[in-house]
Amino acid sequence: MTTAVAWMAPICAAIGICVAGYLGSWVLKQDPGPDKMNNISLKIQQGAQAFLMAEYRMLAIFVVVVAVIMGFALSWWTAAAFVTGAILSAAAGYVGMFVATRANTRTTHAAEESVAKALNVSFKSGLTMGLCVASFALMGLSLWLILLVFGVDTTALMHEHVGMVEGFATGASAVALFARVGGGIYTKAADVGADLVGKVEAGIPEDDPRNPATIADNVGDNVGDVAGMGSDLFESYTGSILAPTILAATFAELGYFGAFGSIDMTWAIVTPVIIAACGIITSIIGLFAVRAKEGAELHKALNRGTYLAAVIEIIAIFVIFFLWNGQSEIGQPIYLFGSVICGLLAGLLIGKTTEYFCSDQYNPVHKLAEASETGAATNIIEGLSTGMLSTIIPILLVSFAIIGAYTFGNMAFATPDGQSIMAGLFGVALAATGMLSNTAITIGVDAYGPVADNAGGIAEMSGLPEEIRERTDSLDAVGNTTAAIAKGFAISSAGLAAISLFVSYQATMHHADPTFSLTLTNPLIVAGIFIGAMIPFMFAALTMGAVSQAAHAMVEEVRRQFREIPGIMEYEAEPEYDKCVAISTQSALKKMLLPGLLAVVIPIAIGCFDPAMLGGFLAGAVSTGMLLAIFMSNSGGAWDNAKKYIEGGHHGGKGSEAHKAAVVGDTVGDPFKDTSGPSMNILINLMTIISLTFSPLFIMIQSML
Repeated sequence: MTTAVAWMAPICAAIGICVAGYLGSWVLKQDPGPDKMNNISLKIQQGAQAFLMAEYRMLAIFVVVVAVIMGFALSWWTAAAFVTGAILSAAAGYVGMFVATRANTRTTHAAEESVAKALNVSFKSGLTMGLCVASFALMGLSLWLILLVFGVDTTALMHEHVGMVEGFATGASAVALFARVGGGIYTKAADVGADLVGKVEAGIPEDDPRNPATIADNVGDNVGDVAGMGSDLFESYTGSILAPTILAATFAELGYFGAFGSIDMTWAIVTPVIIAACGIITSIIGLFAVRAKEGAELHKALNRGTYLAAVIEIIAIFVIFFLWNGQSEIGQPIYLFGSVICGLLAGLLIGKTTEYFCSDQYNPVHKLAEASETGAATNIIEGLSTGMLSTIIPILLVSFAIIGAYTFGNMAFATPDGQSIMAGLFGVALAATGMLSNTAITIGVDAYGPVADNAGGIAEMSGLPEEIRERTDSLDAVGNTTAAIAKGFAISSAGLAAISLFVSYQATMHHADPTFSLTLTNPLIVAGIFIGAMIPFMFAALTMGAVSQAAHAMVEEVRRQFREIPGIMEYEAEPEYDKCVAISTQSALKKMLLPGLLAVVIPIAIGCFDPAMLGGFLAGAVSTGMLLAIFMSNSGGAWDNAKKYIEGGHHGGKGSEAHKAAVVGDTVGDPFKDTSGPSMNILINLMTIISLTFSPLFIMIQSML
């Protein structure tokens, strides 16, 4: 029964891929506009293509080396799953970039007619990306589970095989980290350089064709905020599905599910992929609700699609647990529906919280814009304060979601021998699945933002009327908020999934060694907590420093061109755009290696030294990683929209002293929200899944000591 039902997942994934193909072809059939716009778009396409190919060549070497190590140290099935996850993660990012770099000029041309038509083009481009990410991930993961896990008769073999499938999530996370960091360094080096010299020093508008960094800036929107973001959500989505499956298989092998019966075990194993399968279909349905009339609020149009998909997904999930409940041998699994709802509600409320702190419709951004009147220093201070305050509600919501999901899980399988504790933890894992079940449409409303941003750049560089730029800016401003909301979902789900994987790690190690425990009386565990808590700060320092160094080189190059190429400011000479593209490309490829390798090497090294210390390390990394991720993403989003709020005519408007201060704050926020912040959830997921994947190696080493 398990294998037969599980085939629903790849079937729904195939449907998602077909719809993505249709949406992508529809976007490409739209009118791209005149040759001048197309030529700019072509330069962006070529730059993004060149960077991704160079990045993927480097990643291919890394993937092959790690796969060989996995093959010898663990199993060749694990290595094969690792390679599959890496390839599909990269493919999802590439497809999204391919469509986005062609949708930009089509969105610009559509904006000449109406903002509603521009939204339609850019959103369908974004949803193409969203469906590819969710469908590729579910297709690959479900087929591996069908091949190795579903239908296996013995629980011991099931646990061994699900350990092999963990390689898929490890490959997805590894590629996502490099793609997010590399793309983030690229885009923010160009963005900061373009803003500081162009806006602040030269006093020319954003995306002015006289600015040599504009093409690199627009390329960066695609390699960072589209391809990098796609790989990011690919790994978060994969982790949210796999975490409860790993827990179920682990607990089954350890005998914790023994009292629940085979029927309940079957449902526990297959339910996460079915929830994800329903999410793809509901995201497709949500597409039809995203419609905007001229003059309507764009954010409400996008919210309609998100909320419709969420409501239908809730109904579908209830049906799943209702059917399980009807066949349950012992418990009342209908209560697990409450666990999933806890995750869904937490995700939606975190999204609203993020919107409050980042949108220019609310007080935090207004206060930040007001602080800009007294200079860059007060803007930065207020922005840091806003980011710090924004961590409170999301962390409380995640905490309540954990408690609520755990409680409902306990209620589902309450047993006198205490085994319901394990069912409670399974409920926590399902909360992460619920939170990201509608990943396709979540990415859709996020990925449309970079397309709108590019559209605005093309409008400026093509010399289109100011009203066209105003239309694309209205799309872009909403895109900044939706991007921050998507990051909130990814960060929160990463925390819930990491907890589930952490429990699986602890249970696996305890099963191999009954004396294994994670207690604060062990000094190695306490040391591990502190080291783990430090890692996100070290990671943020490395990535922020990389952006700073790359931006410094970019600033010097733009200044050189303004100084040495006569006629640029008079539109009599074309800037050397390729020099700036080369700086971003080389800097990103060089600087992404160290942070990515450290995230892989450090957990393995600590686990080989002492597995208990690694447990403390993971606890410290997850806690500070989540806080830093929320703080950096939200403060960056607030800085960005405060700048746009001022550019809309408030506090002096463009060119005012408040605007110059806001531009400085935005350049600080750029690497916060697009490089370091969104990489944190990948970091904690990658370190946790690597620890679990390599746990057999740690067990073998400890047995030899």
